[in-house]
Amino acid sequence: MSGTTNSRSAISSIDVSRPEIYRDDAWRPLFARLRAEDPVHYCEDSRFGPYWSITRYEDIYAIDADPGRFSSSYQRGGVTLDDNPNPTMITMDAPEHTTKRKAVTPVVAPKNLLRFEALIRDRVRSVLDNLPLDEEFNWVERVSIELTSMMLATLFGHDIEDRRRLVHWSDVIAADLDDPDSPIRTEEQRMAVVGEFHTMVNEAVARARLEEPRFDVVSLLAHSEVFADASPLEMTTTFSVLLVGGNDTTRNTMSGSIWGFSQSPEQFRLLRERPQLVGNAVAEMIRFQTPVITMRRTATEDIELHGRKIREGEKVMMWYISGNRDESVFEDPDRLRVDRENARQHIAFGMGPHRCLGSRLAELQLRTLWEEIVARDIAFDVLAPPTYAYSAFVRTITAMPVRMRRN
Repeated sequence: MSGTTNSRSAISSIDVSRPEIYRDDAWRPLFARLRAEDPVHYCEDSRFGPYWSITRYEDIYAIDADPGRFSSSYQRGGVTLDDNPNPTMITMDAPEHTTKRKAVTPVVAPKNLLRFEALIRDRVRSVLDNLPLDEEFNWVERVSIELTSMMLATLFGHDIEDRRRLVHWSDVIAADLDDPDSPIRTEEQRMAVVGEFHTMVNEAVARARLEEPRFDVVSLLAHSEVFADASPLEMTTTFSVLLVGGNDTTRNTMSGSIWGFSQSPEQFRLLRERPQLVGNAVAEMIRFQTPVITMRRTATEDIELHGRKIREGEKVMMWYISGNRDESVFEDPDRLRVDRENARQHIAFGMGPHRCLGSRLAELQLRTLWEEIVARDIAFDVLAPPTYAYSAFVRTITAMPVRMRRN
């Protein structure tokens, strides 16, 4: 009996919101146990207060696709572990969310992606052609950040030469103050830097309203009737969400894919032999990395799930990183497999009305990168495991030393 009691006590104490388990890459066994023994897990004591953990694929899918019973609204705390009362497109429920989302959708519509494709390919080729041969370099800095920062500048209509400021602003917005390597130490410092970003946004929107419409985010929102009456707070927080989303997700999958291939080099050989697999491989890379670790919903009514009673108003965390490792859905889930038959079933972009708006653009950037790598007679050796950020929200790789060589 005591063994059973100790086991229950041990599992009740699991808190997967601790950022250090992602920094130390120690999250897998915790989620494996929750999926097996307690898929609707109540954590009573965390730095973010009590919350429910949803860890199985099917349950996450169902909750994400049920906005009526599981709210994203800022009025109920928003979509992050800690309460965020700021109104943004992703912290709204229908009908407000639907209307706001439609206003931004044209920037990633198929016709606009065609405009981006040649530009993205030219940039990928330039970055790859300028990498050193047979020398150590930081893949994150030289490739992942470089490519995504250029895309951010294009999306925001920002000066391409000043693109690294966008990355800095994104890093500060998403920073955890308890992180020893955080670029800021206080909320006052964060607000000062965020103020710079907001000033840039407000000035860019004001200029865009005097110009002919373009197909970047600033121009689209500046000319949108939907956002015409948006408060300065809503406008700037919406841009903050788009900035962080556009920066972190693609950038970290670009890094995570190299790491995945280093662990399964036969998969890179298979991709070179069958380049037609690149599209499927990109979906698998996104599943393997799962750049957004979790998203929150708040119960709008009392709900019973797997015998557990979730009360109205309680915080429900969907752990995408666990759902994408669910053994009942993905065979051998900790391995990157470019020919995985159900790779496209991953939930890294979320599901339902809040599915990631920029998913197709992210896939386009990743597909272009890997098409160009496969077309070249090169390979990459990862010289040390990646360094991960101190975050329970975004699975960020901050550094990864590699060496490029002729294949």
